[in-house]
Amino acid sequence: MDKKDLRIVFMGTPEFAVGSLRRLVEGGYNVVGVVTQPDRPVGRHQNTLQPSEVKEYAVANNIPVLQPVKMKDATFLEQLRQWRADLQVVVAFRMLPEAVWAMPRWGTFNVHAALLPQYRGAAPINWAVINGETETGVTTFFLDKDIDTGRIIAQKHFPIPDDANVEYVYDGLMKLGADICIETVDKILTFDGHIESIDQSEIAGQTGTELKPAPKIFKETCRINWDQPAKKVYDFVRGLSPYPCAWTKLSDGNTLKIIESQKTGQAADGCRPGEIHEQKGRLFIACADQWLEIGQLQLSGKKRMDARSFLNGNHEIDRLMAQ
Repeated sequence: MDKKDLRIVFMGTPEFAVGSLRRLVEGGYNVVGVVTQPDRPVGRHQNTLQPSEVKEYAVANNIPVLQPVKMKDATFLEQLRQWRADLQVVVAFRMLPEAVWAMPRWGTFNVHAALLPQYRGAAPINWAVINGETETGVTTFFLDKDIDTGRIIAQKHFPIPDDANVEYVYDGLMKLGADICIETVDKILTFDGHIESIDQSEIAGQTGTELKPAPKIFKETCRINWDQPAKKVYDFVRGLSPYPCAWTKLSDGNTLKIIESQKTGQAADGCRPGEIHEQKGRLFIACADQWLEIGQLQLSGKKRMDARSFLNGNHEIDRLMAQ
């Protein structure tokens, strides 16, 4: 079968998914429809609807779009069935019921931003950086009844530099994800849907390493625990930067977001974790073992700024504690 004859339905929502959709469309693949989230109410009064990045791209390229509220809705399932997909491609979307993922004759594959079986869940990029990983990657796998547990088709690796934040890894994996998406579609085409895949339990058994999850991140998840080594806090900050941001409470009740930090290697002997120190226009906070220098930050109600600019208007910051 030629790629122009393969009927593909694409499912995704954020910018991360647009890279793969764009490569399919510009590569001449037959994307017959797109499924994405309903438009989100935005603005002060929630009276403006914001379409997803995937919808914006699909509409600009005259691709039909479905936006179901519930994936098991009978009307949606019938509309999806009418597209007569041979294959469904999923990138950064919600969990699908079997009635959806089992519909195409060649099944449904997902592009996941991690090296499965590690980091199953909603936030694999954040958790890989938070945990100080030096490598991550992307995986394509066939969907099944559980979350991120299906048989693996292909993987690509991506190094994480020690100074990289989530934005850097996100951008790299978005491009790598588009590459592996196209390669997986081509592989499925070449073998008429009959391609080899690997059970994730085999990989887990071979490595023998503990599986690390990647659950959804909430506001409370992002609170810094200063009773940890500086390296742990440093990784935590960059794993949540530039969004949603690690934060701490100051002893005056204000919230301080930490966007960028640097390891100093300087012991914080005799200091309590969370103790704040200012020195010649530089800002430091004590961790369990060493001082962490704060590069960029944002006080509640203020704009983001570097530490020097922040200290110009907060001369007595070192009287406070980070909690």
